Formats: sequence, C-alpha cells, structure tokens
Amino acid sequence: MPEAGSKLSMTHCTLSLDRPHAGVNQQSSNQSAIPSILSKHERGLINWVDKSHYYSMKTAMKKSNKVLGYVRVSTGKQDLSMEAQEEKIRLYCQLNSLDLVEVIRERAVTAKIKLNKRPEGSRIEKMLSKGTHHIVSVKLDRLFRNAVDALSHVEEWDAAGISLHLVDLGGMAVNTGSSMGKMLITMLAGWAEFERNIISERTATALSFKKRSGLVYNHVPFGFKAEEGTLRPDATEQTVIARMATLRGQGVSYNEIANALNADGVPTKHGNVWRSQTVKNTLTIAAS
Repeated sequence: MPEAGSKLSMTHCTLSLDRPHAGVNQQSSNQSAIPSILSKHERGLINWVDKSHYYSMKTAMKKSNKVLGYVRVSTGKQDLSMEAQEEKIRLYCQLNSLDLVEVIRERAVTAKIKLNKRPEGSRIEKMLSKGTHHIVSVKLDRLFRNAVDALSHVEEWDAAGISLHLVDLGGMAVNTGSSMGKMLITMLAGWAEFERNIISERTATALSFKKRSGLVYNHVPFGFKAEEGTLRPDATEQTVIARMATLRGQGVSYNEIANALNADGVPTKHGNVWRSQTVKNTLTIAAS
C-alpha cells in the first residue's frame, strides 16, 4: 500500500483504470505503461488499485451465477404488468450472463405485507439456501413495504453473500454486489418511503375534506347514497344503523348484532351477510 501522503490526479488514475485487466501477473507490463512522469508512490498507488480491482472481481466470480427473479402486482388484473416485469428480468439476466433459475410471481398482493409473509415471497429464503446468490427484481417497491424492511433484507442477504439486483433504478440497473450499488439502494429505500408517506398524508387530507363537506369519498358508506357527487342519507339504512346503535348501547356484542341482522334478512351495502367487524366499522363511520 502506498504512503497516505502521496498525491495522484484523476487523469493519471484514469490512464491506468481504462486498460484491460488480464491479471496481476501483468504487473511488469502495467508498470511500463504508466507514464514515467509519476513519482514512485504514485506509480505504486496505480498498481495497488489494479490489484484490488482484480482480486475483487476474482472473488465475485466465485459466487454462483444462479438467479431468482421476483415480480409482483397489487391486483389480479395486471397480467400485462407482470409479463413486462418478467421480460425485463429475463433480458437483464441474458445481458449479464446470469442463470435465471426461477421467477417467483406474486399476484394480487399489496406491498404492505412483509416479503416473508407473502404467499410466494416466503419461498425466497428456501431458494436462497439452495445455492442461489442473486435476486433480481424490476423495482425496490416490488419487494419491500418500507425502508426498514428493505435495509434489513439487504443487510441479511449481503452477509450471506447474496446480491440484490434492481433492473430499473431511474433508467439504470444497480446491485448490492458493489459499494456504490448498495449505497444507491439504501438511499432509494428512504426516498421511496418518504414519497409513500407524502402520498398517504395528501390522500388522508383530501378524504377528510370530502367527508366534512358531505362529498362522495372512496366508497359510499352504509346509511348513505350518492347523488351527483354528494352523500345523502338513506332512510332505510339509517334505520338499520339506529337499531345497531340501540343494541350496542344495551351491551349487545357486535357478533350478536350481526347475527340478528342476518336472521332478519337485512343485507349489507353490497348485499352480503353481516359480520362483527362490518357492524363495528358501520357504527364507527356513523359516529364520526
């Protein structure tokens, strides 16, 4: 390692790093290619960078090139989106000489569910224990629900020698196999969560305003009907809500109220049977 006090311009370093690296055995030829105007310490630094690059690449090649792909869509009606994700993953693996063992497909699963709690995502750990050293997904939000979830998995996988590859990070691909890639993914995870929180706050504010103003928001709640974008009380459903509130005031449980409504053939807003949680939600909305 050269002395810490030696100085080296970026121009001189580029002259060395732009050369093809056939191996450290080319040290003598590399030295002859380094401009003679450099000092002994500067020449030593360039050779040290060459060797470090060679050994890091050699270590990386020891890892298996087996890849596990992961695609996810939030609803069951996004087949084209799922196919597009898979196509990008397959092309990425071809261009990087990676052996795509399997593509795990997660359909109609929200990002709010942790990766290891998803029906298909829970299989990833089992696959990784069988010699797979790479996970490829199109975007970070396909895999993780928030920054903490992302960073904990990245750290865990990195410790196990497993690299995470993101095919589309603002138009470029990155992976945690390099320090730069790991830094970018770490930063992206934080910004992605920040963006989700901002959207959530804006949505909550807009819904709150609509609710206070008597406007239609989200779905029409039980006890109301929509007329030209405005919520109007539904007399029949309001009678049912009054009955619920009376029974609840008498100490009747939500489950018992649901059973009583079902026994009398009273349907929910969408014609389904009543359940304890549905009764509770209806009374909560009516009281707010």
